[in-house]
Amino acid sequence: MQQAEELKRVNLPLALRILQRVRNLKPSKKILVEISRVSNELKKTEPDIMSSSSNETDYEPNANSDSGFTKQSVQNPIRLKKWFATPFSVFVLIPFLLFFIYQALIASARYESHAQIIIQQPNGMSTLDPKLALLSGFSGGSAVGQDTQLLKAFIYSNDLLQYLNENYNWKKHFSDTNYDVVSRLSSDASAEDQLDYFKSHVTIEIDEKSSVFTIRTQAYEPKYANELAKAIVNRAEWYINKIGHDLAKAQLTFVQNEHEIVIDKLQRAKSELLAFQSKYNFLDPEAEGAALAQITYGLESQIATKKSELRALKSSMSEQAPAVMLANEQLKALETQLEHERERLTDISPSEQTSSEKSDISVNEVIAKFSEYKMNLQFALEAYTASQVSLEKSRIEAYRQLKYLVVVENPTVPEDASYPEILYNCALFIVLLSMLFGVIRIVLATIEELK
Repeated sequence: MQQAEELKRVNLPLALRILQRVRNLKPSKKILVEISRVSNELKKTEPDIMSSSSNETDYEPNANSDSGFTKQSVQNPIRLKKWFATPFSVFVLIPFLLFFIYQALIASARYESHAQIIIQQPNGMSTLDPKLALLSGFSGGSAVGQDTQLLKAFIYSNDLLQYLNENYNWKKHFSDTNYDVVSRLSSDASAEDQLDYFKSHVTIEIDEKSSVFTIRTQAYEPKYANELAKAIVNRAEWYINKIGHDLAKAQLTFVQNEHEIVIDKLQRAKSELLAFQSKYNFLDPEAEGAALAQITYGLESQIATKKSELRALKSSMSEQAPAVMLANEQLKALETQLEHERERLTDISPSEQTSSEKSDISVNEVIAKFSEYKMNLQFALEAYTASQVSLEKSRIEAYRQLKYLVVVENPTVPEDASYPEILYNCALFIVLLSMLFGVIRIVLATIEELK
């Protein structure tokens, strides 16, 4: 270009030729303008030369025209091909374009229905009497927070998926060939793959403060998404009711079994006491022992009085006097009676015994055994009273403590598709690809420097 500027002063044709070669090697608008200006000067100064080279100069475009970019426009596709062959285009741009085409044109629309529920439970005290609760160690049920986690586990279980397959053709809907092959479920998917697919299309959110349970279901049709959400809510309600009734039944059965044990203990205590009373012919050994002691004390008093009378009679009469002899007989009778009463007080014979059994037992031992049997009966009676109260309370409280499911928001019928989220997915995809590409380039550059 600089050489052409120098030749314009001495040789315009040569300068024009040089400019034309520069144009062929590196076309630009500035070169074309300069060629046009030099050509006009040659037409004025040397028209013969310009006429001989008219074919070549006619090819030169006008300064105000863009037709001079013909060669550049031919080279543009080549440059575009080279640009598409760059690593960034191959590993980032082209995959992104394919992903965008799939998201925008191929991916099947999915609709989302949501519902909100909450598990409620009345606040109630323990149904057991404190005495029986202390003996049995029975504790209450779980909290509502634990119930929500239990319900979440049930919704994500294979049992619920099997129920949906049997009653709502879940697998048939999601494996329909009318939907794109990437997002739909494989027709020969295993049970584990079906459960994973189900978990990815059913979302559960739990509000920790209010314990509100949000269920979101995805489907290829709005109506089916709504039906699926309704089915899950209804099945969840059935599950909560079943758990409540099972727990109430278990609690009531436990209390009834405890009550039966208490009744058996009471009957055994009664039988033992009655058998003991029948064996020794005592209604109340304590009262009868006190009566025997009172009789003994009375006889001892009478004997002392009779001995005083006999001593007084002997002081004035002989031993053979009728009065003295009568007094002696009365004294002997009293002493014999006293001995007999003392034997009754110290040794008692059972009404039914064998020759090998011990024949006598003291009143104190009888009273001690009777007190033991009586105490056992009293304890059994108190336990029976407490058990009876607990049983009656359990029959009421067991059903008052049933958990129940409240629907806060009924399953919605979606009108617009919620998935796929084209802008979000594409933005995330290009960012991740760019980051991965940059990391790989850095690693490769580091390896090259270390060689």
